[in-house]
Amino acid sequence: MGHSTDVPALRRGLAVLRVLGGRAGPVSAATVARELGLPRSTTYHLLAELESAGFVTHLPHERRYGLGIAAFELGSAYLRHDPLERVAGPLLRRLVDEVGHNAHLGVLHGNESLYLIKERPARPETLVTDVGVRLPAHLTASGRAMLAYLPAAHVRALFPSAAAFVRRTDRGPRGLAGLRSTLGAERRQGWATEDGHVTEGFASVAYPVFDHGHRPLASISVTLRHRCESTPCAADWSGLAARVRRVADEVTERIGGRRG
Repeated sequence: MGHSTDVPALRRGLAVLRVLGGRAGPVSAATVARELGLPRSTTYHLLAELESAGFVTHLPHERRYGLGIAAFELGSAYLRHDPLERVAGPLLRRLVDEVGHNAHLGVLHGNESLYLIKERPARPETLVTDVGVRLPAHLTASGRAMLAYLPAAHVRALFPSAAAFVRRTDRGPRGLAGLRSTLGAERRQGWATEDGHVTEGFASVAYPVFDHGHRPLASISVTLRHRCESTPCAADWSGLAARVRRVADEVTERIGGRRG
């Protein structure tokens, strides 16, 4: 059995891994020490212990540290257990029972929304969305709920030219400037909506699920029959959006994420 004095060291070790995992590339020990407010000697000791366990790799020529193979294996094991889908499934079912409409769990796959789970009400409505279906992320509420929390450079990389802005109806962003404006408005609003962007006569409301670094990992969405003649739609989605957000926030909490 470990001693209580081991717990602070464990917490510091996990904090080091979070710093390394949150960076695009390897970092110096000085950077880790500065971000965590640790003495240099403590930082080097933690890095050495994590390196010996395979969770950290030392790059001596660069004088930097990155995540090791053990961290990769742990992450791969996490994915094999399908935790996101296992956690979200029962919560989506509960949401469908509450609102009486189709609900989805979606993730970004490049510049498309990929649907992992679809839950149907007792009297289902026929939709183009289904498990494994991909749709243009800039048109779906599910996709834009995630895009709204990505850095501008990331969004630009996903939509590098006009050709990336596929259309299904006469609605939706037609270019990068329009998409950015829409994403900004929806982030300020707190949720994403679309009405007739994917299929005429249907609307969706979505909110993102966040990982431990405040990054959008997935989204929860509800789709229902609705037709709005005005653009943007004047319908009040706040009540439905609040229910979608509660579920998304619960998924975020259960997977150890932090809300943006």
